[in-house]
Formats: sequence, C-alpha cells, structure tokens
Amino acid sequence: MPDTLSDFQKKAAKTLDHVKQDIGQLRTGRSSVQMLDPVVVEAYGAPMKLVELASLSVPSPDLLVVSPWDKSLLSDIEKAIASAGLNFNPIVDGDIIRIVVAPLTEEKRKEYVKLLHQKIEAGRVMLRNIRSEVKRETEDMKGDAGISEDDIEQELDMLTEQFKEVNVTLDEISQSKERELLDL
Repeated sequence: MPDTLSDFQKKAAKTLDHVKQDIGQLRTGRSSVQMLDPVVVEAYGAPMKLVELASLSVPSPDLLVVSPWDKSLLSDIEKAIASAGLNFNPIVDGDIIRIVVAPLTEEKRKEYVKLLHQKIEAGRVMLRNIRSEVKRETEDMKGDAGISEDDIEQELDMLTEQFKEVNVTLDEISQSKERELLDL
C-alpha cells in the first residue's frame, strides 16, 4: 500500500514551518531578527534579503543592530529598512545601523492577536486541504490489487489521528505566540 500517511506528515510539517515563520514576523514586546525578514535591499543589481547582506543581532529587548558586511551598502540598507513598511526608523551609527523598537500599545497588541488568529486559521485551512487530498488518494486505492477495504479504513483512521495531532500542535503554537504578544 502506498504510504499516503508519510506524504501527509511531510506536507503538514511544511505547513507548520510556514505558519511558524509567518507568525514569527508578528511583533511582540521584544525585538527579534525575524522582524526584519520582509526587508529587501537593492544590492549588486538585484533584490536581496537583508540577512544575505548583513549580520543581524538583538543586543537588548528594544534594539536591533544591523552590521552590513559590505559597508558601501549602508545607505541602501537604511533606505530599505525605512521603506519596508515596518514603522522602523533606522539610525546609522558608524558602520552599523541601530533600530530602536518602540514598545507596543495594548491596542496594537490586540490587533496583532487578531492577525495571529487569521494566520493560524489560514494554516488550518491548508492542513484541511492536505488532509482532503490525502484522503482522496487513499480512497482512490479501493479496488487496487492487494489492498483491502480494511487497509483503507485503517489508513483513514490513522490519517484522522495524525490530523488531530497536527491541529493540537497548531493550537500550542497559537497559544504560545498569543501569550508572547500579550505579555506586558
């Protein structure tokens, strides 16, 4: 019998990784280098991600430091950060760029929690689509040589169990990020 369950596990793992990366960009009260993931810099004639051009660090909860490897790109990186729509005001300090991250207001935190729930729901939709696809593939095996209806039922039951486990993991990710967002 083809291994549709491992197919589900691989796709579900990719979906969870995508959701984690997506919600990692949500600002919490603390700075993180993921906050700069959306920044794209025009460098060397091509658009490049900031992490490809500089070292990023978080020396304190309210500060990000960008250290470009090529110092001639300092002003390009500063402009890219300022125009990325992140509401950051980068400050060039010698060979580095400092970004002071303002604390979040309670209203903004609640807004981010709503956005978090939207992103988690989008992840749930992706997982349901994956489950439906794998379920259809499994059910299409009816009548194939060497595959009984009991085998198919057992496979579908295991798929349901794995789907529930992945949803629990998604809930845990959501709760953890929500606590992080609301942590005053």
